[in-house]
Amino acid sequence: MALAYPFSLFLLLVLLSTNTSEATSRAPNRMLALVQQQPLVLKYHKGPLLKGNITLHLLWYGTFTPTQRSIILDFVQSLSATSSIPSPSVFSWWQTTESYRGGPRTLVVGNQILDHTCSLGKSLKTNELLALASNPKLTSAHDGHAVHVILTSADVAVEDFCMNQCGTHGSGRVMKGKRIAYAWVGNPVTQCPGQCAWPFHQPVYGPQTAPLVSPNGDVGVDGMIINLATVLAGVVTNPFEDGYYQGSASAPLEAVSACTGIFGKGAYPGYVGNVLVEETTGASYNAVGVHGRKFLLPAMWDPRSSTCKTLV
Repeated sequence: MALAYPFSLFLLLVLLSTNTSEATSRAPNRMLALVQQQPLVLKYHKGPLLKGNITLHLLWYGTFTPTQRSIILDFVQSLSATSSIPSPSVFSWWQTTESYRGGPRTLVVGNQILDHTCSLGKSLKTNELLALASNPKLTSAHDGHAVHVILTSADVAVEDFCMNQCGTHGSGRVMKGKRIAYAWVGNPVTQCPGQCAWPFHQPVYGPQTAPLVSPNGDVGVDGMIINLATVLAGVVTNPFEDGYYQGSASAPLEAVSACTGIFGKGAYPGYVGNVLVEETTGASYNAVGVHGRKFLLPAMWDPRSSTCKTLV
C-alpha cells in the first residue's frame, strides 16, 4: 500500500537542510557535507497506469457540511476544468501528470455515497478502507478506469492516521476478481492539524512560524485538499505499486509525496516558498479553480525536468 504525504517525511524535511529540488538524505546534519545529493528521479517500474478518462467515485464517511463538500467537489471538478479559469489554475497543476506515460488524464465525479451513520464505526482499520471502497454502489461492471475515494470526517479515526500518514491509496480485488484502485483522506482538524493540515496550522516539530491563512476558511478541509491532491497524483501514476516511484514499493516517494513541503519557488524545510496572498483575507494560495475557488497545492515531480514543479 502506498503512503501519501507521511508526516515522518515532512519532519525529515524540516530537520535536514537540503536543496528541496533534490532527494532528501537520511544522513545526520554533520554528515551532509560529505554526501553528494543525487537528482530526484522517480523510476517507472513498467506496471499499468490510470490514464484517459478516469471516474472518481466518492464515499463521504461521517458528517460533512454542505460547504465542506462543495469545497472538495469544486477542487475535483477543477482538475479537468480547461476554460475560463485564470492562471495559475488547478488544471495547469494537474497537467503535469500528462508528462508521465499514458498522456492526458481527465477526472470526473461519478457516484457519491453519504455514509452519515459511519456504517463500520468511527475507528477504522486499514483493511476496512478496502471494504468501504468495495461498496457496489460506488462502481459498476462497466467502469473503465476508476478510483474509489473515501473521505472521512474529523471525528473518524483511521489506523496510522496522524502517526504515519495523512492519506493513502491502494488497490484490491472486488466484484468477481475485478481490480480497483482506491484512495483515502481524512479531515485532520481535531486529530492532528500540526501534522496533516500544515501549513495552515503550526507544525508539531520544526520552525514555529505563523501558519498561513487557509484559502477557504476551513483549516481541516484545506488540509484535506493538499492531501487529496497528493493521493490522486499518486494513484494515477502508481495505482498498483508498479508505476512511478522512488524507494520501497511499500512506502514509496511518488509524484507529489516526493516533493513534500514545497508549494512555491524558493521553498526550504519549514517554508512553503513564494505563494500568492489574497489581499482582502490574507489567505495563501497558488491555484484557482471553478467558481473562483482558491487552493494551495503541493509541487509535483515533473518527469521532463526531473524537478519538483510549482505553479508560482
